[in-house]
Amino acid sequence: MNFYHDLIVKKSWDLLKSLKPKYEFVLIDGWAVYLYTKGLKSKDIDLILSFTELNKLKEEFEISKNERLRKYGARAGESEIDVYLPFYSNPGLPAEDLGNFAVNLEGFKVPQKEILAVLKQKALLERKESVKGRKDLIDLVSPFQLRGFNWQKYQQIIKRYQLENQLKLIAVIIGKTLKLEELDLNVHQMAALKREILSHLA
Repeated sequence: MNFYHDLIVKKSWDLLKSLKPKYEFVLIDGWAVYLYTKGLKSKDIDLILSFTELNKLKEEFEISKNERLRKYGARAGESEIDVYLPFYSNPGLPAEDLGNFAVNLEGFKVPQKEILAVLKQKALLERKESVKGRKDLIDLVSPFQLRGFNWQKYQQIIKRYQLENQLKLIAVIIGKTLKLEELDLNVHQMAALKREILSHLA
């Protein structure tokens, strides 16, 4: 099951694969979640880039700057490329720190799954009432489900970056979620998963 149209996600995936050999980046957000879970695919591409790599990207795409959200962006068909820069952007954690938490997954540098969850919870809190917010919720619950998700590491990051207030808000959102059909979680399955997740968010 895809959240977006198959053709749109295929074009986005093909674009992402074309970027891999040309640029040094850390892949975050929806496509990073997909690489871990093989669940829902994404439409947009979110990257941590250095300023040097951003200048290279400008040679291929028309880049715009979003001062309010402190990121850069480009459009390629139906897909958006969002670019986060060190010492400028904070997609949930300071962009300059994310390389320290990166691992290699299928040839892509992605954040460790616990770090990815922290990034997704910020996205969810910012867009919780929107269609993208629904996708953010799915992308947050997905790493929580992964075998080997290290709750202690996740909680250490929360404490280190003083994000405890986010946990309370995330707990409310997850607590109100009755089911997630996109993850094949019915009411009974979601209730069991919620108990597990909420026990670590308290």
